[in-house]
Amino acid sequence: MIGLTKLPSVFLQLIIFYNQMIDVILGLQWGDEGKGKIVDYFAPDYDIIARFQGGPNAGHTLYVGGEKIVLHQIPSGVFHPHTINLIGNGVVLDAVTLKRECDSVARFGADVRKNMYISERTHLILPGHRALDKASEMQKGDSKIGSTLKGIGPAYMDKTGRNGLRVGDLLDKSFTTNYIKLRLKHQRLLDNYNFQEDISNWEEEFFEAVEFLRSLNIVNGEYFINEHIRNGKRVLAEGAQGSMLDIDFGTFPFVTSSNTITAGVCSGLGVAPQKIKDVLGVTKAYCTRVGSGPFPTELHDTTGEALRKAGNEFGATTGRPRRCGWLDLVALRFASMINGVTKLIMTKADVLDTFDPLQVCTAYNLNGEETDRIPFQMTRADIQPVLKTFTGWNTDTSTAKTPEELPGVMQEYIRFINEYLGVPVAFVSNGPGREQIVKMN
Repeated sequence: MIGLTKLPSVFLQLIIFYNQMIDVILGLQWGDEGKGKIVDYFAPDYDIIARFQGGPNAGHTLYVGGEKIVLHQIPSGVFHPHTINLIGNGVVLDAVTLKRECDSVARFGADVRKNMYISERTHLILPGHRALDKASEMQKGDSKIGSTLKGIGPAYMDKTGRNGLRVGDLLDKSFTTNYIKLRLKHQRLLDNYNFQEDISNWEEEFFEAVEFLRSLNIVNGEYFINEHIRNGKRVLAEGAQGSMLDIDFGTFPFVTSSNTITAGVCSGLGVAPQKIKDVLGVTKAYCTRVGSGPFPTELHDTTGEALRKAGNEFGATTGRPRRCGWLDLVALRFASMINGVTKLIMTKADVLDTFDPLQVCTAYNLNGEETDRIPFQMTRADIQPVLKTFTGWNTDTSTAKTPEELPGVMQEYIRFINEYLGVPVAFVSNGPGREQIVKMN
């Protein structure tokens, strides 16, 4: 066998290059695709799990020892003791939520002081951000966008407005002074909203959480991750929310405040585009959405209610009932395109076990014309979904371990999706457990 030193330099460079790559897992719909379980499933194959955007509005549900736990800020690799977990600079961090979450995962034996790191460039969510989020949403009346009221939007506004405070600022003696300056700005804005709540009631808990945050591993995130990549460590970037909530490419203005797509990995972690290798896009076998905004395939009937009950479709963060509908392949192809998806992971396929017939959206009837493209402003268009009907499989698929064990009509459903999107469904999740996932051929 030829040794590495005997290989032509070009091949050696290729080997080194492919060992210095990042894979990405992100959602392709409006969030809630089941990314937490998927990241947890793949985590043992990686050395580092890194969150690159979003805030505590993201709830990634995991099952540890049969017990449910929802992570909002901590990367989903935290329960794997040999995995490094990095909160990247693209995240907005709520210290109070993080402290609670760290206490929660400690009950399961996870030690965040050993395997979790936070980029010093990560922006902080302050009490004033939470108050501004609530005040702004209250003023919108019937035009509410469905904010989770966690302060994420105002925190990103201060970031882009160059007013925000970052995790690294906690280590500077001027932090309290700078906090007071920003608090005064927030109070002036709240006065304009005629907001009556006293945010000082939230500050005691905030500063206790800040002291806890100072005790964690705060690092220069971009040097940290790039050094690990150069040393051949495998990195999995974990997205929050979904592609159709992206601030640029989502159903604006009913979107989140960050870039939820693959491009956000580069700005959210400080890595170069050529470092990205596989993009694993997660989609449910049907569609859901929380909050307001366009949803072309939404079902307002008993079928939609049945999907909600069968899939236990209630927000992991808010508990709000999710709107449910058939799979939207127009939106899914758009999301696959802008993300450069190389493999699809279909979750909650078992939820469809009792539905017959099934339907998927293959085009939009948009103001009287049929199209397979997402319109610029979905809120201004009269969109009627063009639906293709499939026979349901009427079989319990939750125990399937191999593709051959999946019903033929289910395989037909998956093949159609493969062909329409031009991207293979590589894995099918058929239950909440870690072991309930089928690797397709």
